[in-house]
Amino acid sequence: MAGVFWYDGRWFEEEPRILGPLDHAFWLGSVVFDGARAIRGFAPDLDRHCARAVRSALAMGMKPGLTAAEIESLCREGIRRMGPEATLYVRPMFFIRRGLGAARPDPDSTDFVLALYESPLPPFVGFSALLTPFRRPATDMAPTDAKAACLYPNGARATAWAVQHGAEAAVMLDPAGNVAEFASANLWLVKDGVAITPAINHTFLNGITRQRVIALLREAGQPVEERAVRPEELEEAEEIFATGNYAKVSPCTRYNGRALPVGPVATRARDLYFAWMEQGQRIV
Repeated sequence: MAGVFWYDGRWFEEEPRILGPLDHAFWLGSVVFDGARAIRGFAPDLDRHCARAVRSALAMGMKPGLTAAEIESLCREGIRRMGPEATLYVRPMFFIRRGLGAARPDPDSTDFVLALYESPLPPFVGFSALLTPFRRPATDMAPTDAKAACLYPNGARATAWAVQHGAEAAVMLDPAGNVAEFASANLWLVKDGVAITPAINHTFLNGITRQRVIALLREAGQPVEERAVRPEELEEAEEIFATGNYAKVSPCTRYNGRALPVGPVATRARDLYFAWMEQGQRIV
């Protein structure tokens, strides 16, 4: 895929080879990242994604060598390099080079790389999902306050389970048995016209797109609730949809075998999001 990459003060047009088998990030997963979007020159909430990358690094005990503002400046330069019509995934990453002893990461070896590459938005046509037996970890079990790469294999095996059982996406519970999210996006349902999304309990990320959609819906007069959601509520939902950086807003049109519409709340959320995005200033 077409892309540009920044590492160690230089821009590359091919992926730089930066890890070896003895690097801590390679064999013990000491990596954090964030994912932003650039869509036809717009980069919604880019500053917040860059700030979260730094917070994630600090939460993992790293010493990030760039500020959020410096990362944002690099992202903007990369977006300009890719041109005004590109739809991109923008991924700043911090990672650890060395360990202190067998496993403990050395914060002083924190490194950084930025990847920007073409990634079209998925069409707004819907996906199928199943409730899986895999759960998000509790805060004392994993670094759930960071967007850490080591958290993603658990979501990947949940998605693999869902695919093996005939769906495309996975719904995961939290340690208390309440609905947490989809494996890689925040989850919403609609009941009696109210948009409901699980309250943040620090077992899953409070997504930046999630926060933006909550604000936009409320500003538009749409009732929104953030609260604990029991899994049986999904069986009676009028709509289910996802928010996340990759697709922004995406409807779930089949849950546990039950057909669901591409409903008015999900459609409104998507329309509001892109209308808000296009009120911003273009980078390119």
